Amino acid sequence: MPASRAGLFESLRQLLNTALELAQVRLELLVADLQLEKLRLVDVALRALLGLLLLGLGLLLLIGFLLMLLWDGYRLPALGVLTLLCIGGGVLLLQAAKRRLRDGDELLAATRAEFERDRTALRARD
Repeated sequence: MPASRAGLFESLRQLLNTALELAQVRLELLVADLQLEKLRLVDVALRALLGLLLLGLGLLLLIGFLLMLLWDGYRLPALGVLTLLCIGGGVLLLQAAKRRLRDGDELLAATRAEFERDRTALRARD
């Protein structure tokens, strides 16, 4: 009897060790997914900020140039048209940024897929 108990405890210890290793791997995968998502969001924010800064500066310089060019007769219509173009461009950029955030990968997709594979493998053994 003592030999079978020792074998049982050894099997339980190996099972627990395997479960802990599996949990550790899944946790590392979860952390990796979160880091990738964080990098993607930082990348989007930096690109959007720099793009908006450069576009704003460019539009300001273009408006100044066109107003100086049309100073004598058409400065008010030119200012109105340029204002509408700036507002329209800003709206389009905001919609593009919103679409980019919405179209990103599903959060923790790799981790969810691994858990689903684990469940499928466990069901197949039954």
